[in-house]
Amino acid sequence: MSGSGRKDFDVKHILRLRWKLFSHPSPAPGGPAGGGCLQQEGSGSFEHWGPSQSRLLKSQEKGGVSTFWKKPSSSSSSSSSSPSSSSSSFNPLNGTLLPVATRLQQGAPGQGTQQPARTLFYVESLEEEEVSGMDFPGPHDKGLVLQELKVEPANSSQATGEGCGHRLTATSHSLTPQSDMDSSSSEEFYQAVHHAEQTFRKMESYLKQQQLCDVILIVGNRKIPAHRLVLSSVSDYFAAMFTSDVCEAKQEEIKMEGIDPNALWDLVQFAYTGCLELKEDTIENLLAAACLLQLPQVVEVCCHFLMKLLHPSNCLGIRAFADAQGCIELMKVAHSYTMENIMEVMRNQEFLLLPAEELHKLLASDDVNVPDEETIFHALMMWVKYDMQRRCNDLSMLLAFIRLPLLPPQILADLENHALFKNDLECQKLILEAMKYHLLPERRTLMQSPRTKPRKSTVGTLYAVGGMDNNKGATTIEKYDLRTNLWIQAGMMNGRRLQFGVAVIDDKLFVIGGRDGLKTLNTVECYNPKTKTWTVLPPMSTHRHGLGVTVLEGPIYAVGGHDGWSYLNTVERWDPQSQQWTFVASMSIARSTVGVAALNGKLYSVGGRDGSSCLSSMEYYDPHTNKWNVCAPMCKRRGGVGVATCDGFLYAVGGHDAPASNHCSRLLDYVERWLL
Repeated sequence: MSGSGRKDFDVKHILRLRWKLFSHPSPAPGGPAGGGCLQQEGSGSFEHWGPSQSRLLKSQEKGGVSTFWKKPSSSSSSSSSSPSSSSSSFNPLNGTLLPVATRLQQGAPGQGTQQPARTLFYVESLEEEEVSGMDFPGPHDKGLVLQELKVEPANSSQATGEGCGHRLTATSHSLTPQSDMDSSSSEEFYQAVHHAEQTFRKMESYLKQQQLCDVILIVGNRKIPAHRLVLSSVSDYFAAMFTSDVCEAKQEEIKMEGIDPNALWDLVQFAYTGCLELKEDTIENLLAAACLLQLPQVVEVCCHFLMKLLHPSNCLGIRAFADAQGCIELMKVAHSYTMENIMEVMRNQEFLLLPAEELHKLLASDDVNVPDEETIFHALMMWVKYDMQRRCNDLSMLLAFIRLPLLPPQILADLENHALFKNDLECQKLILEAMKYHLLPERRTLMQSPRTKPRKSTVGTLYAVGGMDNNKGATTIEKYDLRTNLWIQAGMMNGRRLQFGVAVIDDKLFVIGGRDGLKTLNTVECYNPKTKTWTVLPPMSTHRHGLGVTVLEGPIYAVGGHDGWSYLNTVERWDPQSQQWTFVASMSIARSTVGVAALNGKLYSVGGRDGSSCLSSMEYYDPHTNKWNVCAPMCKRRGGVGVATCDGFLYAVGGHDAPASNHCSRLLDYVERWLL
């Protein structure tokens, strides 16, 4: 301890500590205030914080990391002093203190700057303790114990020592390190953001100038210079070639076989630039080259590009190409597309050019999406006739994959005496098996085989149009996806309709008649699911709700119903060619909520209500004679009955057995089948 009462400190040691803790040197004596690190807090004060407000410091002796921040200092009330004492920068030659924060108090205008009140810290020791009264983040393992010295201005008469105009008071605090932050100011990590890109750009310029090239790829008559390192970095094929003990590893010129020159050049360019141009007319050569050179990224991109190009005219070729190149995912997608769109595929040249082995795989699949077995049989016959002389020998083998028992009996009778089959014993056996299936229906359970099992056809779409929704008319149109087993909304009607009729012509929905809640309608609208647009068509001659609607040999028939006043037995027919409604022969009795269906060229009118009760009677209309004929009645009376045909049978499903106004009416769960 010196005579002046101060501790003696090693100035060099203090400078080292200051540099280590605050990462900047002390300003020289008489230098600019604050060392150029002043931050203005308000209109009347500045703060000196060092390089940053939250400085991370490191105790290299203990390996600890400390976070330092400013501790508020008390304001000064003394008057201005000499320039040397009012300087905001710390002069290491004067003493022993480490400044953490300095606040300059500005006086009133014209009074000058008051003496600064400074908070100074001196590193005294290291110890384990927590500091009370200060808010430290996280747990405190090791602490730097600092001696806080409050420097207050003193009168010149009280100052002791040369140039000393301050009174010091000391308190101790411990600043605790945060171990999860790297506070080293003497070590930094730098990473160039675009280093790899710039490096490859430089390599590309070397390639264009043919500088530093150490290999030449020869394909056909073309020579392509390159750098081994670049090729090896993107291609496993070249990496294996240049790093293994093979003769090509040391050759300057390497011959490339089985690869397109333009495709190879594109891939070499890709190795340098990462850019690739995909074109429909060159994509197959590019994909084949990428598969050979083992460029998985390029293979994936090319496969996705080909998936976008799938079409009924090229899907068979893409499927075969993907199989040859080992692109499993592309092959699966192309195969699924082929099965889903087989109706369009069979109309294209690729189908006729299929080899027998590929056609055999197609015919054997359960996933062929055809409406009936007759369609796939006619496709086989078309394929055989395209090159009959060569393909007749494969006919019996391919016919075994046609599910002949599912063909109509008339076609089987014609096949028996067909020139292509009558002299082929195997074909005759298959035809006879199918005929027995039809001739002996009671034994069909004993004749089950893969040829009697229908294919998983999803041709066509099931639509649900309008109806009742919470006692109000629904206007939505939904369709059912057989593949995903989901209902999705397909569109909206222009207005509310109840008890209307729906028919389908040329993949368009015709919505006819009904009522809107206030009045009975005669309007007709056509919905196109592909364009999702509605078209207004000529109205019917009669307003009808509860009518039956179906298509018979082209025209649409609107049968019976109610006009708002009475039950109707009249029938109207709409001709798609002339786009006009005309009346045809009327039914024998009036029917509303009637079920209608077409079967074997006849229009059947089933059940309904006549105003007094539900009906069990049934009659059919012959368009060639323009007459109605009575049929055998159903077992149950049915109003609002659903009618459909399947495999030559007419089915009546559900309905009710009393007028809707009768609270004792009963919903029916019976299904009746009418035999011709």
